[in-house]
Amino acid sequence: MADNERSLLVLGLGNLLCADDGLGVHAVASLLRRFEVPTNARVLDGGTLGMSLLGCFEGADDVVLVDAIAGDGPAGTLVRLEDDDVAPAVRTRLSCHQIGVADLLDALLLIGGYPDRVVFWGMVPESLELDTNLSPAVATNLPTLVDRVVEEAARLGFDFRARTTVVADGSSLTYDRCFGPAPVRV
Repeated sequence: MADNERSLLVLGLGNLLCADDGLGVHAVASLLRRFEVPTNARVLDGGTLGMSLLGCFEGADDVVLVDAIAGDGPAGTLVRLEDDDVAPAVRTRLSCHQIGVADLLDALLLIGGYPDRVVFWGMVPESLELDTNLSPAVATNLPTLVDRVVEEAARLGFDFRARTTVVADGSSLTYDRCFGPAPVRV
C-alpha cells in the first residue's frame, strides 16, 4: 500500500474532570484549532471510553495516542513511546482510565485490528485531582505537545497544515468523537 493510501488516527484520551488527566482531550482540541486535518487522517476525542473505542481503530494503519502518563522528570515533561513500548506503558503508567486503554489495545491484537504503527505522545501530569483545569506546568507545555504530535504525523506521512487563523476557544468549530461531531469546549 502506498503511503498516500495509509490512514492515521490521532486519539486524545483522558478525563476532563481530573485536571491533567484531561490532557489528551485538550491536546486534540488544540490541534484542531491550530491545524487542518488531512483527508486521510482523523482526530478524535476518546475521553475515557476504553473498549467503546474499538470501532474507531477500523481502517487506521497508523495511530498516535495522546494522554497524560507517569514518567521521569517534573510535571510537563514530554514522553514519547512507540510500538512495543506502548501497550506495557498504558497498563502501568496511565491514570484512572489505564485499564480501558490496555484492554482496548489487547482487543485490537486479538481481533487482528492492531495498527501497523502505534506511537504514544504524552506528558507527565502534576495533578490528577478533581479539577477541570490543566495545571500550569502542563498547560504551558500543551502547545509543544501538539507540535510534537503534528511532527510525528509528518514523519508518518501525514501533512497537518497550520491554519491561517487559529480558531478561538469556545468557537463553533466541530470535531469528531468516535460517535459523531461535537462542539469543541476547551
